Amino acid sequence: MVAPFEHKPGVLQVLSGYTGGHTEDPTYEEVCYEDTGHYEAVQITFDPNLIKYEKLLDIYWQQIDPTDTEGQFFDRSPSYRTVIFYHNDEQKRMAEASKQTLVESRRFRQPIVTQILPAAKFYPAEAYHQNYHQKNPVHYKAYRQESGRDAFIRKYWTKDEREEAKKKLTPLQLKVTQNKGTELPFQNEYWDNKQPGLYVDIISGEPLFSSLDKFDSGCGWPSFSSPLDTNNIKEKKDYSH
Repeated sequence: MVAPFEHKPGVLQVLSGYTGGHTEDPTYEEVCYEDTGHYEAVQITFDPNLIKYEKLLDIYWQQIDPTDTEGQFFDRSPSYRTVIFYHNDEQKRMAEASKQTLVESRRFRQPIVTQILPAAKFYPAEAYHQNYHQKNPVHYKAYRQESGRDAFIRKYWTKDEREEAKKKLTPLQLKVTQNKGTELPFQNEYWDNKQPGLYVDIISGEPLFSSLDKFDSGCGWPSFSSPLDTNNIKEKKDYSH
């Protein structure tokens, strides 16, 4: 649950840890195998001027199975049940409203069982848990794929979101992003853009590149020395010309 939030503009930190239980300073083994009452959770620090709490809620709902009472995908235990922890009455109101919107959408046939609870003391997880997906990308990708999470997200969210986003594209944006088209060199929107910021996927909103990694390759198209997150990039050789 770190990866979906970490590069969103306005998110300052995503910390893995434990919360909601009755023991102090729990360890991973204790949370998984003992009756601590803790949930595995992420604590998100964000700038509300750059990203709204409602947006964080939207991201959350689209990453989980909110109908599962016993865990999430491969992970089966009470510590993996889904919860939104609110810090004030306004967050509580917005979280409950977002849950009700999901219920009324009838996107899922089974009841929405995700709880909305007051935030308790948060205990950061051990160092090896922090940014695990970056430290162990091969294992993370394999586990995530095999768990069924990505297939679940595609089934319930991705298709609808992508189709809705496509309706807002210009003819050129649709040609380039959906039909393997190519903008003209030196005559496109971003090749000579020098503004600081993130370059994001126009359909999903996923951050792809930073302006700090942009360089002038002389080709007439925007060029970057590296992506922000390799998980969001797939390279393919193009022999069409």
